[in-house]
Amino acid sequence: MGVAAGPIRVVVAKPGLDGHDRGAKVIARALRDAGMEVIYTGLHQTPEQIVDTAIQEDADAIGLSILSGAHNTLFAAVIELLKERDAEDIKVFGGGIIPEADIAPLKEKGVAEIFTPGATTVSIVDWVRANVRQPAEA
Repeated sequence: MGVAAGPIRVVVAKPGLDGHDRGAKVIARALRDAGMEVIYTGLHQTPEQIVDTAIQEDADAIGLSILSGAHNTLFAAVIELLKERDAEDIKVFGGGIIPEADIAPLKEKGVAEIFTPGATTVSIVDWVRANVRQPAEA
């Protein structure tokens, strides 16, 4: 696959039953303000809906926000669906209430980065810029 033109495209999603989306909206706004194209899927998305959206929108990354404690199941489902649909080039990162002990196993499954409470919007924007495809030169 060649280098895509234009800004980095990120799907920000709230999988599962978690109903708290303030953090996801803050991250979506920070990424947008940093010049990225952001597609916010809203609450209560299934892994299938998230992956479908990322593929349809030609996203470079998926940012998952989970506060419900279902991160191990939901992150793994998104990663597996990306593999099944030959879309492993879409990077997955996430944040929320994720215990330190769960971070290494999530990364082993393919999650590129985990941001825990206290991570700044600047650190997340900087990570996306450094680790997701670079926009083509104009």
